[in-house]
Amino acid sequence: MSSFALLLGALALGYLFANRQWMPSSAPTVLNAWVIRIALPALVLVQIPKIPFRPELLFAAAGPWMVALGACLIVPLMGRMLRWDRGRTGAVLLTCGLGNTAFMGLPMVQALFGHEAIGTAVIADQLGSFMMLSTLGVLIAAVFSGQQIQARSIALRVVLFPPFIALIVAFLVGAIGGWPVWIEPVLSRLAETLTPVALFTVGFQMRFGDVWRLRTPIGAGLTWKLLAAPALVLGAGAALGITGDLRDITVTQSAMAPMITAGIMAADAKLDPPLATAMLAAGIALSFLTVPLWTLLL
Repeated sequence: MSSFALLLGALALGYLFANRQWMPSSAPTVLNAWVIRIALPALVLVQIPKIPFRPELLFAAAGPWMVALGACLIVPLMGRMLRWDRGRTGAVLLTCGLGNTAFMGLPMVQALFGHEAIGTAVIADQLGSFMMLSTLGVLIAAVFSGQQIQARSIALRVVLFPPFIALIVAFLVGAIGGWPVWIEPVLSRLAETLTPVALFTVGFQMRFGDVWRLRTPIGAGLTWKLLAAPALVLGAGAALGITGDLRDITVTQSAMAPMITAGIMAADAKLDPPLATAMLAAGIALSFLTVPLWTLLL
């Protein structure tokens, strides 16, 4: 209960600060920089060296890929049936193909499964969601907005992303036996800031004004992201014989709300920005109900 109180409290405080204008509108840029460049890399550096590599862990990385590739098949069909334009289809595809497995996923997995589950959740985030955002996400934004893409720019974005650099370092540290005893406590203290700062930032950026007006595309997209996609991953786990915490954590990460960064990417690419923002707000709010329900089901 204390973990969920922290989640909801940080989210509510962010929303309150935005509505009261107690912080400048540019605050999320600064807070996101802390999360992406300090807190998340510190968490990766602490958790990954502790995970004994097993081939089954590839399922954790594959879960978000299944969600995104499934969306690439389902969402364009939805768009044709509901007569969406390219911008609307691209916005739904980006937001509901990519999950919020870092800012919301890591804190929620910790709350639901305990601190020892974070390592598996980080693998799902870094090798799954982040890799897709930097490759498939860039491709989707370019295709649906008419932009051109370059393979070199995508490769550089992946290689220079701080959490990815931390991931490589963490694997090397794990291979040589872990961190010296005096380094890990420092990294752990920095990593502890991820949950409150990330959720505060999410709350600060939540907007509900267009949710009702755009209820049809939001309902269609979130039906996939919050219900059908995790069911697909659960079915894949059953087919592959994946059980226990690995299955449960992977399904839970696959059930997370739409990714905030993907929504920002959709808006920057002029892919129906009001829909992208409203999809984030509705998805984040609903996921506080649907994600625990998936955990109970599992």
